[in-house]
Amino acid sequence: MAEDDAGEVERTLDGHHIVVDGRKWRATDPLIPDDRQAELVSILMAWRREVRRTNGGRAARDGVQAAKVALGERGTPWWEQSEDERRARWETAVERPASEN
Repeated sequence: MAEDDAGEVERTLDGHHIVVDGRKWRATDPLIPDDRQAELVSILMAWRREVRRTNGGRAARDGVQAAKVALGERGTPWWEQSEDERRARWETAVERPASEN
């Protein structure tokens, strides 16, 4: 990952994307409260482990999708949503895989 000396990820000038190895990826919604963002990232990583465990099983891939949408990394771009729409997106429940419970 491309990071500067302070450990910050490189971002596009508009802040909508991060740049990793020269490739742009949609950035996480910066309005998500830190505790909720940490929870969603934890859930995302659990689903990614489930994808590996199930050799790409549909339910596991759907879990990754749900977590990434909640983070604002997929779905309607967060910068095109109202603050209420953004809040509703990140507050939507995203379950952990059953194997993680």
